[in-house]
Amino acid sequence: MTNAPLSGANLRGAVDLSSLVRPPAPPQGAPAPSGGLVREASDATFTQILDLSASVPVVVEFIGQGIGSSLSALIGEYAGRIALATVDAPTNPQLVQAFQVTEVPTVAAVIGGRPIQLFAGVPSAEDVRSVFDQLLQLAAQQGVTGSIPADGAEPAEPVEEPLPPLHQEAYDAITEGDFPRAIKAYETAIAQNPRDHLAVAGLAQVSLLSRLDGAVAADVRSAAAEKPGDVDAQLAVADLDVSGGHLEDAFGRLLDLFPSLDAAGKDAIRARLLEYFEIAGGEDPRVVAARRRLTLLLY
Repeated sequence: MTNAPLSGANLRGAVDLSSLVRPPAPPQGAPAPSGGLVREASDATFTQILDLSASVPVVVEFIGQGIGSSLSALIGEYAGRIALATVDAPTNPQLVQAFQVTEVPTVAAVIGGRPIQLFAGVPSAEDVRSVFDQLLQLAAQQGVTGSIPADGAEPAEPVEEPLPPLHQEAYDAITEGDFPRAIKAYETAIAQNPRDHLAVAGLAQVSLLSRLDGAVAADVRSAAAEKPGDVDAQLAVADLDVSGGHLEDAFGRLLDLFPSLDAAGKDAIRARLLEYFEIAGGEDPRVVAARRRLTLLLY
């Protein structure tokens, strides 16, 4: 298995958008997404949103009948640094499935073609601004720092904003495929500031990339099938599941195994699950459910 599609990517809230890379052509006469900071998106036109996300982070808001966008005004506060794509959930089942939408409104984002789950429901404006501020920090880590002019023209060329030195070192190392150096940089950043949540998430992500480096998916899955009680084999296949966005499969596999293990095995499973929780984000409902089940198993 190669890691090229994952290298340098942020996997927080990872979902699988592979089915949307080349969606069916839109019906003849179907409108393209409107320009500007706020635009509509659909199953047929979402590749345009993926392309736009290479320049600016794009918030994707799933709405439904009688539920309009609650984010349009807030997007305008960010001077073109964030775009908003609204999706009518009932008429776009492919996007609903890809983003694992179970209720409306649900809000996600795309940075550099990579999806991120944000929140469901209608939080306060202050909470939304906090999420958007974090989204911009995450985009800066990915080098996505462009802006859209007020007239809706093509996004301006990105203006590089410097990352903290250790974050930049980690980013450069990931780009070069030097995962051990990236891990060391993130570990140093955390040692200097234990509350550096981006470094904690980055460390979990690059650790996953490092473990997957050179792995052959078929061999990993075969070993796991042959040794259902082997901790290392099950951890390896769980890594594969997480890298593909199949979080529930990874969580279920490890939590099912947990009660039968000795103390060392339980510690290994717990540590790996905590990494996965960082990768997916604590607000992800799959993480909430898995964390609850882990707590019950521990006590």
